[in-house]
Amino acid sequence: MQTDVLASVPITSSGQFTDQATNNIARCRVKSIYIVPSATAGSLILRDGGSGGAIKATINTVASASQPTYMLMPGEGLLFQTAVYGAVTNLGSATIIYG
Repeated sequence: MQTDVLASVPITSSGQFTDQATNNIARCRVKSIYIVPSATAGSLILRDGGSGGAIKATINTVASASQPTYMLMPGEGLLFQTAVYGAVTNLGSATIIYG
């Protein structure tokens, strides 16, 4: 199934991912993730709906501010029923590509 894909506004702290107009992203499929790590190893936890929502993915990063991580999701991507929440620990930023 082909759909248009969009990029979120990068997040630098825990919170809802938003579109380029800063609206919370609702139901969607996350197609890929782009993470800029910090000098300390960190992680991005993706939750469905909010800070207490179901965990869809946990991505750990290396301790290197010069080694970004790009992850392409297999198949149709990760389905988020209500919203995409990112719990950020020691990251420069995280961006999702969704559709």
